[in-house]
Amino acid sequence: MTVRAVAAVDLGATSGRVMIGRIGDGRLDLELVSRFPNGPVEREDGLHWDFGALYEHVVAGLAEAVRREPGIESIGIDSWAVDYGLVKDGELLAEPFHYRDDRTVRGVAEVHAEAPFAELYQRNGLQFLPFNTLYQYRVEARLADADTALLIPDLIAFLLTGTSVAERTNASTTGLLGVESGEWDSELAERLGIPSSILPTLVDPGETIGTLQPELAERVGKELPVIAVGSHDTASAVVAAPLSTPHSAYISCGTWGLVGVELTEPVLTDAARGANFTHELGVDGRYRFLHNVTGLWLLSETVRAWETEDGTSIDLSELLTAASAVTGDVPIFDADDSSLSAPGDMPARITALLGSEAPSSRPAFARSIVESIATAFAGAVQTASDLSGRELDSIHLVGGGSLNRLLCQATADRTGLPVLAGPVEATALGNVLVQARALGAAPDSLEELRALVAATHEPERFDPR
Repeated sequence: MTVRAVAAVDLGATSGRVMIGRIGDGRLDLELVSRFPNGPVEREDGLHWDFGALYEHVVAGLAEAVRREPGIESIGIDSWAVDYGLVKDGELLAEPFHYRDDRTVRGVAEVHAEAPFAELYQRNGLQFLPFNTLYQYRVEARLADADTALLIPDLIAFLLTGTSVAERTNASTTGLLGVESGEWDSELAERLGIPSSILPTLVDPGETIGTLQPELAERVGKELPVIAVGSHDTASAVVAAPLSTPHSAYISCGTWGLVGVELTEPVLTDAARGANFTHELGVDGRYRFLHNVTGLWLLSETVRAWETEDGTSIDLSELLTAASAVTGDVPIFDADDSSLSAPGDMPARITALLGSEAPSSRPAFARSIVESIATAFAGAVQTASDLSGRELDSIHLVGGGSLNRLLCQATADRTGLPVLAGPVEATALGNVLVQARALGAAPDSLEELRALVAATHEPERFDPR
């Protein structure tokens, strides 16, 4: 069997990467081509993404990928959800806003005055997050000037191919997609003052969006199709979560921890709404029934603050080793407290929550953060089980958090369930698998794709103590 190659663009909220994926002859692996920073930039009107730099990194990474592997057959793009760029006459009107910008507070109030959250939940199935796209659209001053609004992966695909579409799994995070129909809710959009004309044609993972425009093909070194994948990074990650049984939960852990189960039908109950569980669409029409928990953002922001204070870098692995050696109980705080959502002095804000119990040493403080995240994970896992009526027997923890052995063990201990950690690059692997399947180079069913992941990326098991 021939080994096939594709390029995966995987963009997270703190960094992005371009990878070569190779599949065939019992092989599924990744080669990191390029990694680059990503994050909020302060502009005169608020927090934005440095999208111009991000796009240039993507194009340069693709060119390097083709240079290393001329046999690459396609490109797939995934990123974080909810944020968008406005396009008019083929041009980007402004840098996309960052979801942590505080402009959305007004948007929430205005949207809920027109459509209460209870109604929204029945229509879109989404948990309440103040930065969901519909709240951003409501306060977007330039919305009426735009021909279309494109979520970040769709925006990059548009700049590469000239074709504007909305990939369905990511579109489901906007709040404007019907949870049961999987189509745009134009009536809701118009009621909220959002012109339905800005909502692009929907495509599903596996569909070809278009081919590189001539000038981009010249820069990249090859004329390539851009194939829609699960363009919300969590949708791609869940494709590659090697769920060992129908009773497995998953945690896709990076900046955020996305905790849930995969379902074939929505759970649009008052209890699910009260628990703030969401129904984001997954690949092949599955529902990602999950809850957003603040993930390793708390630790990374804390380390960043300490590095600023020290004027030197901190070795994270050494810090976690020291944290693992801390004996006795550490205080727990609510990892989802709203005071922790913005960038800034994270140690001070966590200390404010813990009060006099706040640890004085950095290892103990880090341990408190990790145990608090694990506690939030455990609560979300139990709630997912209760709401879905599914008794759970294991948790698959994928993404960068799977490298954090302290977090994996703490999650096993606090849930009472075995944690199967890995793959680390689940998102990129899911991106590769959907491309490969579209090219006829991978099995058809999700179950077979996951079996391939399990066979090539054996997870590390953490049993509860």
